[in-house]
Amino acid sequence: MSYPEDLRQLVDDHLAGIHFSHGSGPDGADTTGLDEAMRYSLLAGGKRIRPVLCLATARAAGQPLAEFMDAAAALEMVHTYSLVHDDLPAMDDDDLRRGQPTSHVKFGEAVAILAGDGLFAEAMGALAASPAPPDRVVEAVALLSSATGVEGMVGGQYIDVSAQALDADGLRHLHSLKTGRLIKASVEVALALAGLSQDEREPYRRFASQIGLLFQIVDDILDVTGSDEELGKPQGSDARHGKVTYVSLYGLDQARSLAAETHEQALAALAGAGGHTEDLGRIADYIYSREQ
Repeated sequence: MSYPEDLRQLVDDHLAGIHFSHGSGPDGADTTGLDEAMRYSLLAGGKRIRPVLCLATARAAGQPLAEFMDAAAALEMVHTYSLVHDDLPAMDDDDLRRGQPTSHVKFGEAVAILAGDGLFAEAMGALAASPAPPDRVVEAVALLSSATGVEGMVGGQYIDVSAQALDADGLRHLHSLKTGRLIKASVEVALALAGLSQDEREPYRRFASQIGLLFQIVDDILDVTGSDEELGKPQGSDARHGKVTYVSLYGLDQARSLAAETHEQALAALAGAGGHTEDLGRIADYIYSREQ
């Protein structure tokens, strides 16, 4: 099965129409440079896995996709903000992202920090504007906020940069926060906005947890086996920073076996979900096949 490119195109078209600054104010102050920096990273391309997951979940639930575009954009803004900050010299100190200079290389560290801050703030505003009943919107905002915060992506990044000694369970917990929580939220936000019951949501949640894990395992494999051109960022970055990865912990062959097992578990979870889940299955297949 092929990746749902129709959903990716919907996301790209929607993001292309977003501007964050309206130019100079009456006092001559101008924030268009910050708008440029934010859009530079937001529009850098990629498969848009998180917003596409959101739209695929909406489609599975039989919902009109137009009503989920703000949520999809919000998820990509949060993801992009995390990349901008992760690339900073104080974090991973990477100069290349998606095949182009990272934000701090192009605009300077101060502007890159502000661009990331701005993307997170604008993401919450976009999600809050979703055309769903207020109680569903509040739940969706809470889900995305939690997935981003101390018990989510930011907390996972803290564990990563604080150079804690990790065993297998610690590594899985780190990535369940740093990578997995936002991927899971990409599904959960759509489920909340669609108003599915807790029982209806459970198979989707299990699926989302497994593909979050799968994404990181494959990412670790590609950091060893991929090229700069294939990755769109420097190959071997994790090894240079001395990070514990699934490859360093298990070895390449066992990491590949773990990826295959996790992919199977994701599809098994999805089989228990209601609705038209074909696109979600295609996303899981794409994530797994990146290292094949």
